[in-house]
Amino acid sequence: MALDFDRLRHLRAAAPSAIAHALTERRRREVVAGDGRLFIVAADHPARGAIAVGSDATAMANRYDLLERMALALSRPGVDGVLGTPDIIDDLAALGLLDDKIVVGSMNRGGLRGASFELDDRYTAYDIDAMVRQGLDFAKTLIRVDLDDAGTAATLQATARAVDAAAAAGLPIMLEPFMSRRVDGRVVNDLSADAVILSTAIASGLGNSSAYTWMKLPVVPEMERVMEATTMPTLLLGGDNGGDPDETFASWERALALPGVRGLTVGRTLLYPHDGDVAAAVDTAARLVHRDLAETPRDPGSAPRRSEPAPVS
Repeated sequence: MALDFDRLRHLRAAAPSAIAHALTERRRREVVAGDGRLFIVAADHPARGAIAVGSDATAMANRYDLLERMALALSRPGVDGVLGTPDIIDDLAALGLLDDKIVVGSMNRGGLRGASFELDDRYTAYDIDAMVRQGLDFAKTLIRVDLDDAGTAATLQATARAVDAAAAAGLPIMLEPFMSRRVDGRVVNDLSADAVILSTAIASGLGNSSAYTWMKLPVVPEMERVMEATTMPTLLLGGDNGGDPDETFASWERALALPGVRGLTVGRTLLYPHDGDVAAAVDTAARLVHRDLAETPRDPGSAPRRSEPAPVS
């Protein structure tokens, strides 16, 4: 059974209140449950103008293709939830794909890729009040720190206020920090252990309470040192899919064994794998996170399981 895109378009045009209803009335789960580990599939890249995957400059441009890949990923055992901007989350809610899933709202998408203002990363997507009102489970921010770019100060200040609001609302918030710099006009993140440790230290102190703060950190060499830099629960990010898949999965497996690491938040690497097999890539990652997860037979011709779509009101 294919995703009902005709109905999705109808809801958006004629019954938008049904999308809000789908979000608030979906069946929810505890954020930390079972083995206490989380596997979140991410799809918040397009809203920042980042639609490339590897050498394909427009890989994520087709929204229908992206939603089909997301639906397949969310149907696989061991996938705990999704990270997205409101457009993605609303689509998935209207399609009935969010029952029993953790929904993470991406907040600052104003730092468009390649823009002169990229490091002044405005909060242009979700805010904490909206996420609480809509029944989302988690918040996420991106913090790129360039000591030579004054736009970083505004991002740090806005993030601190987001951490304040999340703590006041009792909403977990994951911070994704990087030390960044411009190279030939392009923002590049420093993925050395020392840089990740420094960015973690900076992000950890933002806001007037860290009680609900999580970290979202890249997997880098000397990851043991990185994890010694924080007591906060940490999810690992996947980045682009430019590397060798076997090496990538092996690096995730090693990092997932470290104290404090709670799971993965990965997008393009799994949604657009080199061999095109989304289910296999997602299943491999799920077994790394949830170690007791049995291998699941796959029927290549089957469609992902879905809950009932949003009612028309």
